[in-house]
Amino acid sequence: MTGTEKMPGEERRQVILETLQKADSPLTGKELGEMTNVSRQVIVGDITLLKAKKEPILATSQGYIYMHTSAGPEKIEKVLVCYHTPEQTEEELNILVDHGLTVKDVKVEHPVYGDLSASIMVANRLEVKEFIRRVNEANAVYLSNLAEGGIHLHTVIADDQYQIDNAEIALKKAGILVE
Repeated sequence: MTGTEKMPGEERRQVILETLQKADSPLTGKELGEMTNVSRQVIVGDITLLKAKKEPILATSQGYIYMHTSAGPEKIEKVLVCYHTPEQTEEELNILVDHGLTVKDVKVEHPVYGDLSASIMVANRLEVKEFIRRVNEANAVYLSNLAEGGIHLHTVIADDQYQIDNAEIALKKAGILVE
């Protein structure tokens, strides 16, 4: 295939799917578009079609991830209720990842739209820093700002309960955890 030849839709979606399945880090729509010689907007449509076929693709703040079923040890998920100022967002996320947790998402109850959620998928300080940079660069508002009272939920993933317990202690100490 030449560098400017546009790949047919079904073939392109197969390449996208295989690329995401092999990737060990998120891939952006721009990266996938450059690989297949189409725009990022075309990739967004392709991803939507793949999701409609029940492919477990997750859109995160860092890009697209294929969610493999794991044969490894079971992970623990827990929902934490938090409150803080927008300026404390980085502190909150760093506390969580510093205790070995992956922050899967954020959820809020909006007074008009009801439940809103967004994937975050950060597991270390570098990913937290990149997430914060992207929010600031886009002049975006944190979902917690849209909730009445700023209360929001985070689904976290851990290897064991000990990690979650220690993260909760640190969040309490920082005045972020709502009990």
